[in-house]
Amino acid sequence: MGRDHFKVARPVARLREGRTDWYTIKNEAGTSEIMIYDEIGYWAVTASDFVRELSGLRTDKIDLHLNSPGGEVFDGIAIYQALKNHKAEVTVYVDSLAASIASVIAMSGDRVIMARNSTMMIHEGSGLCVGNAADMKEMSALLDKTSDNIASIYADRAGGTSASWRKRMTAETWYSADEAVAAGLADEVQGKGTEQSNTWDLSIFNYSGRSEAPEPEIVKSPTFNWDPEEFRRQALREAE
Repeated sequence: MGRDHFKVARPVARLREGRTDWYTIKNEAGTSEIMIYDEIGYWAVTASDFVRELSGLRTDKIDLHLNSPGGEVFDGIAIYQALKNHKAEVTVYVDSLAASIASVIAMSGDRVIMARNSTMMIHEGSGLCVGNAADMKEMSALLDKTSDNIASIYADRAGGTSASWRKRMTAETWYSADEAVAAGLADEVQGKGTEQSNTWDLSIFNYSGRSEAPEPEIVKSPTFNWDPEEFRRQALREAE
């Protein structure tokens, strides 16, 4: 099957195999800078390259800048986990767009900072399958499990249940910077905005950007009020 049959955000004429330049890592004393400014993976299994370079960083702080429409799911999850496991303090800056699996990578930050005019998008996992009914069922089960895994990452960061995040993912939810903070996916909005231009074909998604999408459902996690007396009474009831 030719590449023109695949849905990608990068114009087909600009695709080429074996790319590793969708990210850059600068290892400097004190703080290291990582830039992910393209489609993640970009037609090559390159999470191993990223993780190998990341593990070589000897630094106390990592500034990760994102401007990406997403990409390969399993590469993105591997990158997220590697950043979470790194000993450095990670600050994620969404400079313009963190969509699809790029939004999962954003969740790796100890702090997530949205530029004033930046956008974040979450949606269900998707994939391509060719085969018989059994193959299709297997792909369906894999996508369901993968989306559950992604939903749990959002829930760990922002609170709520995986089921509630699956609902928002199914709707393909686009967040402005302020909306991402309100949803718990980011910590603050910073700066006067970004001049980053959109070079991707966002029509591959259900909505081609925040301006085309409905307002997200913002549900904050309920505040837990600790009442030691009620806890004691509940424990006594359960012991009866």
